[in-house]
Amino acid sequence: MHHPILPFADISAQQLNAIKLIATDMDGTLTVNGKFPAVFGQALWDLQKSGFAVVIVTGRSAGWVSGLAHYLPIQGAIAENGGLFFHQPDTPGKVLSDIPGLKDHRAHLANTFRQLQTHFPHLRTTADNAFRITDWTFDNPDFDPVDLDQMANLCTTAGFDFTYSTVQCHIKPKGQNKQAGLLTVLEHHLPERYNLDQILTIGDSPNDQDLFDSQVFPHSVGVANLSHYLEQIDHHPQAMTQAAEGLGFIEITQRLLMS
Repeated sequence: MHHPILPFADISAQQLNAIKLIATDMDGTLTVNGKFPAVFGQALWDLQKSGFAVVIVTGRSAGWVSGLAHYLPIQGAIAENGGLFFHQPDTPGKVLSDIPGLKDHRAHLANTFRQLQTHFPHLRTTADNAFRITDWTFDNPDFDPVDLDQMANLCTTAGFDFTYSTVQCHIKPKGQNKQAGLLTVLEHHLPERYNLDQILTIGDSPNDQDLFDSQVFPHSVGVANLSHYLEQIDHHPQAMTQAAEGLGFIEITQRLLMS
């Protein structure tokens, strides 16, 4: 049973006043048509200046995310749906998942992808897969939900979890997800401790649903484009923005900066 989703404008100022850390997805949540809008950089600087910590929690690869953590005024960034955390500039990411041998792990991932291709010959590995450490990704050209279910079942049989976003499908270690990764980072890898009711989680697609679990994160917001996926996800956010994609994120930050 899902709770009703409030318009973000109806979230009380009192709730927003408690927020100290923003944990946000990237693609489709911070971007507009795949790019950061001009106002995005200013929003991040304004948040930092006002004392908000920002952690990006994305399915994108270790290679891409290490760059983001280096260049953006953020507390850090979690890559590969909870696989690694990049915090200090120019240092390797911390692997958050329990993976015994990375070389064997990648071979197992590659083999599982080949098994998926026997059922779905048109699958294409993503361009950023070469820069990944914990997971394996292929493009999501808007697959049918029935096909996505079959892919998930095949991955489970091979001993992996499966998730997808608006852009990619991910074969990943069991139990590796954005919620588990964020909780590990909050507990071990930030200079300051935050209570869960001081955190606002933001996302737009099925691989963000663990961030919408109200039993863990009481404050969560979906940007308006999440509405396409509401029937396909187990957890719904507390509220939804009026604007879609990165402009939804700007809608959220404007209210936080006023509070």
